[in-house]
Amino acid sequence: MVEDVVKELGHLSLGTRLKRIGETLQAQTQAVLAAHGFEQPAAWFPLLAALDRLGALSIGELSQAVGVSQPVVTRSLRGLEDEGLVASEAAQEDRRVRRVGLSRKGHGLVQRARGEAWPAIEAAVAAACAGLRGDLLAQLAALEDALAEVPLPQRVKP
Repeated sequence: MVEDVVKELGHLSLGTRLKRIGETLQAQTQAVLAAHGFEQPAAWFPLLAALDRLGALSIGELSQAVGVSQPVVTRSLRGLEDEGLVASEAAQEDRRVRRVGLSRKGHGLVQRARGEAWPAIEAAVAAACAGLRGDLLAQLAALEDALAEVPLPQRVKP
């Protein structure tokens, strides 16, 4: 087996390691969503959750709410709009600002996800993190190992 250089470099490659863990979680979350009948990209669900929780937001506000760049939000919103999950309109107070909110279909999807998939994902991620003890690098190694050993879809309880 080839040495995991990113893991061995420790703090030097922490950003790469966190990105790798994020990508693993995202891919495994996608599999859990698909198993629950959701075909939408996993990356859309934080946006949908933010709009559900906070109501209509500008692109800048939505970017802040989920902690990703405005270009990423804008690209995701195109897909969400194409699927009919969100609708946007010019803000009353400033017509240059576009406010985005959930459509009726979007509300339905969030309600279904909240009842079916999100609890399963939450429990599976919590189970993967349950054994984490020690310093951050040791915790990352344990989390990576846990996700490799038993991916999220296998951790979901029927």
